[in-house]
Amino acid sequence: MTTHHRLMFCACPDRETALGLARTLVEERLAACVNLIADVTSVYRWEGEIQEDGEVLLLIKTTGERVAALTERLRELHPYEVAEIIAVPISEGLTDYLSWITTCTTEQE
Repeated sequence: MTTHHRLMFCACPDRETALGLARTLVEERLAACVNLIADVTSVYRWEGEIQEDGEVLLLIKTTGERVAALTERLRELHPYEVAEIIAVPISEGLTDYLSWITTCTTEQE
């Protein structure tokens, strides 16, 4: 069992924002891969009112070592006042895939 790797979730207001964030995270080696899941409907309470919005959900694969930097980068770039940024440990996975995540998120010298 490994808890070294993380799956992060981040909801975005539209595809353009989501794609821009995904590209930046991969280019900066903060994420190995980001999947965009379109047509997500989110129902939530904001400023005392129930809201319902269409969003694009990012599924971000990274390592525990990169979570803090990735979170900070999302906070800098995300248009929401309070962005959904959640990280959960990956308890199991294909060893080759998990190794690939590590390789892709290792900072280059």
